[in-house]
Amino acid sequence: MKIVCLDLEGVLVPEIWIEFAEQTGIKELARTTRDEPDYDKLMKFRIRILREHGLGLKEIQETIARIEPLPGAREFLDRLRAETQLVIVSDTFEQFAMPLMKKLAYPSIFCNRLTVDEKGQISGYEMRCKPSKLITVRKLQEMGFDTIAAGDSFNDLDMIAASSLGILFRTTDQIKRDYPQYPAIETYEEFYQIIHAAL
Repeated sequence: MKIVCLDLEGVLVPEIWIEFAEQTGIKELARTTRDEPDYDKLMKFRIRILREHGLGLKEIQETIARIEPLPGAREFLDRLRAETQLVIVSDTFEQFAMPLMKKLAYPSIFCNRLTVDEKGQISGYEMRCKPSKLITVRKLQEMGFDTIAAGDSFNDLDMIAASSLGILFRTTDQIKRDYPQYPAIETYEEFYQIIHAAL
C-alpha cells in the first residue's frame, strides 16, 4: 500500500517567507530551508528579524491571503488523489497553511504550530516531532505504507532518502549536484508520470 508524501512550499505553493520578504522589503526574511539546513537556527533568525521590525502573525497572514498555488499544483494533486493516498508533510505552521489548504481543496497536511504572544508577535514554534519529516515517513512505514516522498529543500532530504522512491522537484542546482541519485524534475506532468509509474 503506497502513500505519497509531498512538501508544500516550493512544490505546491510559493515560498511564504520569500513572498513576505518581497512584500515588506526585508531581504533577510527571504532565507529558506534551501539556504539554511538547520531549521531551528533559521526560525530563531526569522523571529528575531520580525521582532526588530515590529511585525507579527497578522502581517504574514495578510501576505498569505494573496498567495495562490503554483500553476498546475491543484490539478496535479487532484490527479494523484484519484489514484493513491497522499499527505502533505511540511515544516510550515497551521496558522500559515490552512488558507492555502482551502485553495488546494483541503488535502491532508501534517505541519507545526506557531506560538504567538498577546501582542500578536511570533514568540516561538512547536514542532510535531523532530526531525518531523523523517519521523512521519517512518511512522507511516510502520503502519504498512510504502512511502513515495518529494520535496525541494534540505529539510526534505531525510524523508526522500527513507522512502522507496524519492523525488527532487524544482530544487537548487547545488542539491541536484549533491544528490544525483534522485530524479530531479521541473514539471507537474513529469512529476505525475514518475509517481504514477511507481504505483
